[in-house]
Amino acid sequence: MSAKKVKPVKYTPEPTSSKSTFILGGIAVLVIAVLVIGGVLWQANRGKARNEGYGTVQNAAVQVELQDDGVIVLGLPDAATTIDVFEDPLCPYCAELEHKHGQELAQAVDAGDVAVRYHMLAFLDQLSASGDYSTRAVAAGQCVAQTGDATAFSAFHAALLSPENQPAERSDSDLTNAELAQMARDAGASDEAAQCVADGARVEQAAVDAEAGRQALAAAGASGTPAVVHNGTVIDALGNDNWVAELG
Repeated sequence: MSAKKVKPVKYTPEPTSSKSTFILGGIAVLVIAVLVIGGVLWQANRGKARNEGYGTVQNAAVQVELQDDGVIVLGLPDAATTIDVFEDPLCPYCAELEHKHGQELAQAVDAGDVAVRYHMLAFLDQLSASGDYSTRAVAAGQCVAQTGDATAFSAFHAALLSPENQPAERSDSDLTNAELAQMARDAGASDEAAQCVADGARVEQAAVDAEAGRQALAAAGASGTPAVVHNGTVIDALGNDNWVAELG
């Protein structure tokens, strides 16, 4: 008796990926792409200068005063509020603050919304090629400020912290007094101010003032530079994009 023949059944393999798998995979790729693009845009906006194109202080009525303790006050006499800004000329994060908020702050100063008390420190001297760059840069700013030319001081301060001029920490070179003096001239400072810078006339006093500024920074409860203090409170100036607008 012969075995019953069984009709062969055609085998059709299942597709390795179903339609739903393709859809889920596409969504996953889209989500990743959105996150990557969002991260790139966030990083770009994070470093973008606010009020780009405004420049430095322009109002001829703005005043600048070098006080006895080395603090430089910039603003209109009847400014609505005053902030304290602590910086070191060699500090890269101070340069970041100036790049992002300097023009916005200059416009607020021109409008009389804010006056700024600049405390210029020099604790990064040891990281400069000359060993005293921060102190000499502080002295240069004082030379410009003591002439009473607010627009020149504002321009010089911005130039001092610009990527084109600020030396890098631990680099093998920085700026000489002659180069700082030329920067002052380019900012519109007088020959008197430029000569003061070139001669290093205020370097010794600037070292004393910078130390006083360091002590004031510690007393304010800030941990480093840059630090912005308003009404006794340290502002998150590098983390809060809207801090200038919120001063009022």
